[in-house]
Amino acid sequence: MLVAIRRESKQLIGPAGQVLLLFIAARIGTREGWLYCLPAMAALSLISWRSALIHLRAIRDTPTSKIASAAQGYVELIGRGKHFGDTPLLSKLRFLPCLWYRYTIEERSGTSSNDKWRTIDKGESPDSFMLDDGSGICVVDPEEAEISTIYRDQWRDGDMRYTEWKLLPNDLIYVLGEFRTRNSATEFNSNAELNALLAEWKRDMPALHKRFDLNNDGMLDMDEWMLARKAAKREIEKRMREVHAVPDLHIISQPADGKLFLISNLTPKDLSRRFLYWCWAHVGTFFATMTAIGWLLQKDVLI
Repeated sequence: MLVAIRRESKQLIGPAGQVLLLFIAARIGTREGWLYCLPAMAALSLISWRSALIHLRAIRDTPTSKIASAAQGYVELIGRGKHFGDTPLLSKLRFLPCLWYRYTIEERSGTSSNDKWRTIDKGESPDSFMLDDGSGICVVDPEEAEISTIYRDQWRDGDMRYTEWKLLPNDLIYVLGEFRTRNSATEFNSNAELNALLAEWKRDMPALHKRFDLNNDGMLDMDEWMLARKAAKREIEKRMREVHAVPDLHIISQPADGKLFLISNLTPKDLSRRFLYWCWAHVGTFFATMTAIGWLLQKDVLI
């Protein structure tokens, strides 16, 4: 079963709202009630259709990039999901190793024939995970992502209902988002580092005098201070060589311009088919509601 989540699923908001409007119109039971609710349903259909179309175009129009050669900006990546670090993330309810999880805990109220469920706890993991496509490794920050997964567990224990969604290690993960590369060498400011190191040395003047006060007069003259600066420069050059040895860090996360940020363990083809279905469903709902509105406008009787 495919589950789409973005805190609350955007694709389900429209249909849920339309069902609510249908219920309200049926409860009112008048022509005027239907003429208020049906246009709202049509508007929801257009909004939902536009959202599904944005998803469809983003998936179809963004070519798959390799991590090692991906351009900075909006990209599509596909690779195997890996744990970030040595300690695996465990899901909240099942305690299974995973890359990401979301859960809800609900309590039942009412009779068995008319169950009502009240959410008493919910949440999701904020942890990043790694994506490996063979050419390189990228850190995936799932914060604010729309996540689609095929893994959904639900079970009951008495009056409690538990639901958990997961992305699992070694899943083939699809990510659409903002790609950037952090290069420690380019971010290293040697002048700032030098000033910071000298300021640190100055905070321990006895040690500074012990190292560079060659004539033991309790003061650092110009030559002795220049000697200290040369020693500090050698230390900064050593740090810079260490920084250059550190590989680039690739990160993909929520686009700053608000574009779609999507993570899924489905293929682009499956995701494209899903959002194409939603486009047609919303278009069909729109024309059905407009037809109903046209029919009602010709009637002067209650439905």
